[in-house]
Amino acid sequence: MEPPRPQPATKPKSLTGVPPRLVVTSRRARVLAFRADRWAAKKAAAQAALAVAEWDYPLLDEHDFLKTVHGLVGTAVAAGGKRVSVHLADQEDKILVMVLNHQTGEQDAAGAVPAEVAVLRTVDACGAHIDHDGHAWWALLNARPQPTKRLA
Repeated sequence: MEPPRPQPATKPKSLTGVPPRLVVTSRRARVLAFRADRWAAKKAAAQAALAVAEWDYPLLDEHDFLKTVHGLVGTAVAAGGKRVSVHLADQEDKILVMVLNHQTGEQDAAGAVPAEVAVLRTVDACGAHIDHDGHAWWALLNARPQPTKRLA
């Protein structure tokens, strides 16, 4: 007979105690990472546009998309942190742009989405929050917007 094996004082790390990571399934997605510097917004907008161009959305308003990425990344850089990541995903003619600054300090709020992003014609919804990965800013763009009606 052998003596009972020692039991660990704490439970081993498992999926139950670990905060969930961002997981995107059943749709196209891309993640881009940048150093949080003054050039990040311009680089992120250009690379995000190239990534989304592969998804075949000919009616996507490129100006709105570029302004959204640029504005969200600029806000993330200004909020602090050493790096930012841009998460892109699409579903049913919508494109999600989410930017994280990976600063997990004890700060109260992520700050509002920039006004110049919130008022864009093809931005259906936008917001900001804090989670285990840091501050996040997001916008949902309509990739196939309805044409504007002209008044006679």
